[in-house]
Amino acid sequence: MSGRIDPGHIFNEEKEVHIMAVNVQELLAKVPTGLLINGEWRESSNGETFDVENPATGEIIATLASATEEDAVAALDAACAAEKGAGEHGWAATSPRERAEILRRAFELVTERADEFATLMTLEMGKPFAEALGEVKYGAEFLRWFAEETPRHYGRTLNMPEGALRMITRHKPVGPCLLITPWNFPLAMGTRKVAPAIAAGCTMVLKPARLTPLTSQYFAQTLMDAGLPAGVLNVVASKSASAISEPLMSDDRLRKVSFTGSTPVGQQLLAKASEKVLRTSMELGGNAPFIVFEDANMEQAVAGAMAAKMRNMGEACTAANRFFVHESVAEEFSTKFAAAMADLKLGNGLDEGTTCGPLIEQKAQDSVAELVEDALAKGARALTGGARGEGEGYFYQPTVLVDVPADARVAREEIFGPVAPIFTFSDEYEAYELANDTEYGLASYVFTENIDRLYRASDHLDFGLVGFNAGVISNAAAPFGGIKQSGMGREGGAEGIAEYSSVQYIGLRDPYAY
Repeated sequence: MSGRIDPGHIFNEEKEVHIMAVNVQELLAKVPTGLLINGEWRESSNGETFDVENPATGEIIATLASATEEDAVAALDAACAAEKGAGEHGWAATSPRERAEILRRAFELVTERADEFATLMTLEMGKPFAEALGEVKYGAEFLRWFAEETPRHYGRTLNMPEGALRMITRHKPVGPCLLITPWNFPLAMGTRKVAPAIAAGCTMVLKPARLTPLTSQYFAQTLMDAGLPAGVLNVVASKSASAISEPLMSDDRLRKVSFTGSTPVGQQLLAKASEKVLRTSMELGGNAPFIVFEDANMEQAVAGAMAAKMRNMGEACTAANRFFVHESVAEEFSTKFAAAMADLKLGNGLDEGTTCGPLIEQKAQDSVAELVEDALAKGARALTGGARGEGEGYFYQPTVLVDVPADARVAREEIFGPVAPIFTFSDEYEAYELANDTEYGLASYVFTENIDRLYRASDHLDFGLVGFNAGVISNAAAPFGGIKQSGMGREGGAEGIAEYSSVQYIGLRDPYAY
């Protein structure tokens, strides 16, 4: 492989990444297809299975065991047993250094197996190989980051103001967790949840997405290869998400649920979590605005738009969804952006030169097509794209729409595909008002050369993430999360480990108190 993969960009900076010679059949034979319960890969309790499809070809690439409610409870049994262990030897009582060393070894193994992980993601999810390599590097960073955070999860001490007590606070693992990951970032969304849970001393039941479970299966095996004890991480892939979530969230032993996915599903899980007062982390939908002011560096803005829109073919909750461009530069930006989008090459992500892969499934392709057809019917124009890709696979052409009316569905709905609708504005505060006109509040992007405007934008934009002159800002060291109906809680950064910890306060009588 030549060139350098930067996890902050959708393409290699030098655009010279070559497909590595990974034997696909040998790789698939290495990936476990069973359920991981208490350190052993096993079949489902009723023998049911489900297939995993390559969205670029429609080919079935693997068949996995499909977990049942009985299997889910068995996985929680294993997690609870591993947490408590025998006497003082449970996972919750392990030293921070021991947990940190496991994470560090896992980071090294994932990095060593980067080409295999990237190939798996391309096979089951469709993203181009170069972009998949970028995700491997990004995902592995959560393992390294939390390996470093583990021994630095500080408490504090102080004398109470009245002088009668001294205070000690300490962090304890919250307890067994249910982690539900999405299909669009099969490795990074797993490491972003699993790594801080390990760091905090929690045990887990991981439910990977039905559409892309292979990467999670291989990641779980890699963690065991790194020395993670049996039962700490249990993996129950299933064709039925409710078969896993419902029995576990009704169980008094479960203490936390972390979910990345759609807002409607997140709302259902929150309602269920309220019955047992579970700790929750929710990373839900997005409708990110991308604002280009009249003084923006146009080359930077177009490059940023490509990164913010086309990372993962637009199938990302942080993807730029609505482009608000100052009327004085709208034609220049639209023309250059459309030219960049038209240069992308649709194809199988394992083929040399591919820069835009398929959408995840037929339903996703249909949804994107319907949004574009609605906009065109209402008067929008396609500067490029505007149709499905030809041949097999669930492809959709990279598309730029202009003259988009406010009542078009793309003005309100999350697109989750390679479609960029452009709107114009004339006043700075009009831009903020348009950007905030959504129930979502995850990512936002602003391009301007005015430093004062940067600060004003952060004050006025109601989003958990703000990118200034940057199209991708996700990083393991940064707290990722949104507000409003985009969720609650933060993943990554110093805040990430806190999501898996409970604070315990100890009040001690002050020896000098009389």
